[in-house]
Amino acid sequence: MGGTVTAVSSSGEYTFTKPNRDGITLLAGLGVEGDVHAGVTVKHRSRVAQDPTLPNLRQVHLIHEELFAEVGEMGFEVAPGQLGENITTGGIDLLGLPVGTLLRIGDAAVVEVTGLRNPCLQIDAFSSGLLKQVVGRDAEGNVVRKAGIMGVVREGGVVRPGDVIEVELPEGPHRPLDRV
Repeated sequence: MGGTVTAVSSSGEYTFTKPNRDGITLLAGLGVEGDVHAGVTVKHRSRVAQDPTLPNLRQVHLIHEELFAEVGEMGFEVAPGQLGENITTGGIDLLGLPVGTLLRIGDAAVVEVTGLRNPCLQIDAFSSGLLKQVVGRDAEGNVVRKAGIMGVVREGGVVRPGDVIEVELPEGPHRPLDRV
């Protein structure tokens, strides 16, 4: 099973949206070269405030482009990079992947899936009411997060739109994604 990269984005500053690029370079153990969230330890401001020494399990943010169509039906217009993701994908059920899945992207890059993005209020600042569309509760009252997944870079490489993504599921019992 697999899919494709539909867009790549990065920003060297703390901005919610990230401009699209022709390509991004993933650096093993760090994240996206030149991106403000790259690093061995946490870089998201809320995490730094809690404990700046924690490992960065959020080096790369991926969102499935199918989410844009879903929220589009509710009247929200969202394009790649606007929700702060680094890699926009097509054709992969990112939210259904287990922890530890390897995403082999392009010729060399490998991203290990660590968990779900925990959407924050910045999403409503981008578009009022959008947060309710990307985080909610299921019939049993469990929180459902749809704003993409996070990962760490295991092997570096250049990632460009059109690159193929191969999904390699972990061995053993699969652990569902939780927020990281």
